[in-house]
Amino acid sequence: MLLLAIVALGVPLALNLSARVNAEVRTQAQGQADLVAATAADLLDPRHRATLTSLANSSANSIRGRVLIVDSNAQVLVDSGSPPQIGQSYESRQEIESALDGHQVQLQRYSRTLRQEILATAVPIIRNGTTVGAVRVTQSVAALNAAVHRVQFSLGLIALIVLALGLAAGALIAAQVGRPLKRLEEVARRVAHGDLSARAELEGSREQRSLAGSFNEMTDRIARLLHAQRNFVADASHQLRTPLTGLRLRLEEANAVGPGPAAAEIDAAIGEVDRLSHTVEELLVLSRGGERQIAGGPIDLGELAASALHRWEAKAQQTGHRLELRAQDEGGLAWAARLDIDRALDALIENALQYSAPGTTVTIVGSVGAVEVMDRGPGLAEDERAVVFERFRRGRSGRSGPQGSGLGLSIARELTRAWGGEVSLADRPGGGTIATLTLPRLSDGGAADTQPRAQADAEDRFAPA
Repeated sequence: MLLLAIVALGVPLALNLSARVNAEVRTQAQGQADLVAATAADLLDPRHRATLTSLANSSANSIRGRVLIVDSNAQVLVDSGSPPQIGQSYESRQEIESALDGHQVQLQRYSRTLRQEILATAVPIIRNGTTVGAVRVTQSVAALNAAVHRVQFSLGLIALIVLALGLAAGALIAAQVGRPLKRLEEVARRVAHGDLSARAELEGSREQRSLAGSFNEMTDRIARLLHAQRNFVADASHQLRTPLTGLRLRLEEANAVGPGPAAAEIDAAIGEVDRLSHTVEELLVLSRGGERQIAGGPIDLGELAASALHRWEAKAQQTGHRLELRAQDEGGLAWAARLDIDRALDALIENALQYSAPGTTVTIVGSVGAVEVMDRGPGLAEDERAVVFERFRRGRSGRSGPQGSGLGLSIARELTRAWGGEVSLADRPGGGTIATLTLPRLSDGGAADTQPRAQADAEDRFAPA
């Protein structure tokens, strides 16, 4: 806008001033010619030649041009040029001819003598009503154009200075206006990463202060809602554990009395109680996730996979499965809390064993930056791969097959994402599913870039939906 304003005002002003300079030069030349002609009327006599010469030279210096005085026969009497053309005939010059005829003339023409464009102003010298000579003032058009260009350059320079000052002032004002918004953006980013204690400063304009106040109110409300939601789930889970434990003990006691027609139902009821207790425990993991302060550390994912194999070998034998460990790469570390990643990997292995048919092999692959759990189960349809990560959501195979809480994959992804990682599912060639747990690699000599973010994200990340 500032540039457009400068152009809109500067261009007409430059054109106007150029025209005025041009007109002023022409007017000045006309005025000097009239002045010399009026004075020279009484100085044409040879006795006054020195005075006439001084007059011509003074006028020439004033207008930065050349002054020529001729008699009635167009013979040069005085010439301020160098060398002076005294005695030469100028009757062939158009302007001299017009002046000797009694006319004032001002024209621009090409001078063959000077080989350039000149502005010629000629005025008759009149004494007692008779033309007795003429005064010619000539100026270089190039010099005239140079004067116009100097004016235009000065205006351009002023415009650049104004533009620079305007841009500097605009940048300063923009910085003052944008600084509160930038700090508000930083606070919003902290809140988005889980730091609900972050608050925006009330600064800037009235609208900016109002925006910061509304943002703080929103953050306060979100924090209260998440805190109340987390407390509700935690309290409900705690309250459920005691009656579930008591119910299981009673069912076991009833089953221990002796076999009877209700024994099968009692065993089934114990299984349902165990499943419900498992769901309550997983809800507790989610509800307490934001309150835990677990420090991260370097993790060798190859060793992590081997440890998981050792933990689940007995369970796999009980269910008729075979666990296999395969290492693709050597070395390489990731940064995370070992308890979190163990829990996430356990959820993936448990899913693989649960959905694979007995007699099949579940393969655990440890590599740099990733651990894969590959099974030969029924697999997932493409539209189910995102849905199964939602809480209490299971695929079509889960709904018609083994029972589960629908929280395992959600827990695995939440725990892994807390450390900058990810859990994903893909089809396995030949049938089955590949569950991949990835973590950013640990940089040489220090923690991964995700370490600070994982610690900052601890607050409220695991609040249940």
